[in-house]
Amino acid sequence: MENYLDRITINPQQLDGKPCIRGLRISVQTILEFLSAGNTPEEILEQYPLLTKEDISACLQYAAKISGKEIHYQPLTNA
Repeated sequence: MENYLDRITINPQQLDGKPCIRGLRISVQTILEFLSAGNTPEEILEQYPLLTKEDISACLQYAAKISGKEIHYQPLTNA
């Protein structure tokens, strides 16, 4: 299986640093939102013909990986 990180790119100069697919201006979040709304991969590919099924799979793999990360928030302080 191909490494999903080969398809997910993060560039601070693009989409405010959000994870994107292969340097395109299509965010992982956008694809995940389509999937969570019930769209099929085929429907997404119709909307975004530059994508492949492997790109969509990479988005899911990326989401699974980051969902297992511990995130620690620092309380905001008034300066």
